[in-house]
This record gives sequence, structure tokens and C-alpha cells, in this order.
Amino acid sequence: MATNDTTLPTTEDEWRVRLSPDEFRVLRQAATEAPWSGEYVDTKTEGMYECRACGAALYPSDYKFDSHCGWPSFDDAIPGAVKEIEDRSHGMVRVEIRCARCDSHLGHVFRGEHFTAKNTRHCVNSLSIRLDPKAA
Repeated sequence: MATNDTTLPTTEDEWRVRLSPDEFRVLRQAATEAPWSGEYVDTKTEGMYECRACGAALYPSDYKFDSHCGWPSFDDAIPGAVKEIEDRSHGMVRVEIRCARCDSHLGHVFRGEHFTAKNTRHCVNSLSIRLDPKAA
């Protein structure tokens, strides 16, 4: 059993204790928060976006951009911080992104939309991340 905040839970019951019900639904059950409802949609604060479940650094704030899609968007992640998994749910093929450290659901990645020079949009649930402004 996870004994402190630095030890990762090993069961879903342990994750339920650590996370709020909404965080658990998104991070561990791959739900999606409603568009425009997340606390980081319009945030411009400098810092590091970290996995809300385990604290792993995922996205520097300078990777964030306004995509006007209703969720925080980043044009890249820290190398090795996220993993991509094919998602065939909801009758379509998408690419799910998860935290490489704790395997929690972050959102989806889309390519070819031409929003940025990197041509990539990591569409992330605010409930999946936490901004550390001290890490700027």
C-alpha cells in the first residue's frame, strides 16, 4: 500500500483515497471534463504543469498555447513524460496521452491541425494537471 505522497498507489482503491472523485474519474477512468470548465484553460501563469496524480513534470508553461478548444493545449511534452496509446473508444480513432510515471489519463494528442510550428496539440484535462508557478 502507498504510505506517503512520494510512493505511488498500486491499486485503484489506493488511488481513490489519494484523488478527489472528479480527479479519479478523469485520471484513472479516462473521463473528460466539460469544455471550458477547467481551471487552466485560460491560464497564462509561468511555471511547470505536473501530473496531478503523481507530481511528474509534464509541460513547461511556454509549451502552452491558445487553441480555443475548451481545454488546456500544449504543443509538446517534456521528452519521455507522456506515453501515447491508440484509443478506439467513442467510434473514432484517437491517440490518448497518459503520464509515463503513473499511467494516469491526461487527454489526447492531435496532429496536423497547424495551430503551432510543431503541428501538435496535447489537449489536456485541467483535472489531470497542476501548475507549479515556482518551477518557472
